[in-house]
Amino acid sequence: MAYEIDDDVMPLFLINGFLEAGKTQFLDFTMRQDYFKADGKTLLIVCEEGDTEYDAKMLKKNRTAVVFVDSMEKLTPQYLDELEVIYRPERVLMEWNGMWNQDDLRLPDDWVIYQQITIIDGSTFELYVQNMKPLLGAMLRGSELVIMNRCDGLPDEKLTSYRRTIRAMSRESEIVLEDKNGEIEQATLEEDLPYDVNADVIEIKPEAYGIWYIDCMDQPERYKGKTVEFTAMVLKSPKFPKGQFVPGRMAMTCCEADMTFLGFMCKWQGAEEYRTKQWVKVRAEVGVEYQKDYHGEGPVLYARSVEPAQEIKDVVQF
Repeated sequence: MAYEIDDDVMPLFLINGFLEAGKTQFLDFTMRQDYFKADGKTLLIVCEEGDTEYDAKMLKKNRTAVVFVDSMEKLTPQYLDELEVIYRPERVLMEWNGMWNQDDLRLPDDWVIYQQITIIDGSTFELYVQNMKPLLGAMLRGSELVIMNRCDGLPDEKLTSYRRTIRAMSRESEIVLEDKNGEIEQATLEEDLPYDVNADVIEIKPEAYGIWYIDCMDQPERYKGKTVEFTAMVLKSPKFPKGQFVPGRMAMTCCEADMTFLGFMCKWQGAEEYRTKQWVKVRAEVGVEYQKDYHGEGPVLYARSVEPAQEIKDVVQF
């Protein structure tokens, strides 16, 4: 957690996940590491009590005070201001209650989420996806790091599917999969893609668009220099450089209230011919370039042909 922290803000490190996912173990481990050491006091706000407890000696050694909050209604900006006055911390850790909707979290004006980490139990992930997807989506949406532990015995196809689901809800996070032996090397996972990635032209059918988008985001080098063809909706903006647009699809990552547009920047000399919400069939070569939105390198399309197409009524679902 090596961050440059402004003097005029209260940094909040938010650790979330459902009950018994391993949040307490993660925080306990982190607080024992040298890189965690810092001058001043730390305030740890625990929003749910699991079976694992924090070691009192370790907390004292790290000058960490613990406050338990058992109600979302109590967690107001005014209450957090009061805690800051009482404990005078240099930073705040929060172990989030997975049954609370994180979208409802309100912070004092001078509090800033500096890092958000989601801990997931791989053995129960499918259950939570099926029954509590909106809560899961709220936790994943702003996460920089997602750790899925307890992946022992899960076949490659499940791990691949789980990773895609997480990526759909947390497009910029680092995803780590772990079993009892430590981190799983994800490059070794076998993937059953619904298209021939070695074809001269990789035809992306409408039902496979979401899988292709996530896989291309995760592993752009797999597609670099290859040609893809798919049907998509046009997105344009005055902010786009001349000769560029984004062909993509609307996707439902969590629920109907959480729709997002999934697409890659596409360079095409005839981009001015099309307007937003038109449907087109795009054949393009995939490249990898620096993009500001990626905070680094990511997929870019170099169109070879763009032509009008019929609208696809269905949205992409994960």
